[in-house]
Amino acid sequence: MSRTVDALQGALAAEHAAVYGYGTVGARLDGGDRETARIVMNAHRARRDELAAYISARGARPVAAAAAYRLPVRVASPQTAAQLAAVLEDRALGAYLGLAGVDEPELRRYAALAMQEAAGRAVAWRRAAGGSSTVGAFPGLPPDALYPRR
Repeated sequence: MSRTVDALQGALAAEHAAVYGYGTVGARLDGGDRETARIVMNAHRARRDELAAYISARGARPVAAAAAYRLPVRVASPQTAAQLAAVLEDRALGAYLGLAGVDEPELRRYAALAMQEAAGRAVAWRRAAGGSSTVGAFPGLPPDALYPRR
């Protein structure tokens, strides 16, 4: 499999997980926050479908969604639902980081836009959860990537 297809598959897997997770997020929210979760879940569905099309166009088979996912946050309230949404966005952002480094300019732009959207949503969900809305200088990169190795 090519590096580009691998990166597309990684982003697709993150989108599958985000769509699944937003089903749980939305179930614990109400009013405007529930509507926001619905809109965001549909945005992740659209990205999922676009990524699957990119993969198919390259002659590869898109990775399938899992039957279920272990959620990184136990959702028992609107606050924890917002925390889960922030984590889902962080994970999506990290997955698109791999796609941002491929050779194709169109895919790099696609990844950059997806990362920008995910970072903005993560900040908003953290704020909704009552937490800090600050983000590191290079969201999506693991902390050890920010320091040179010897």
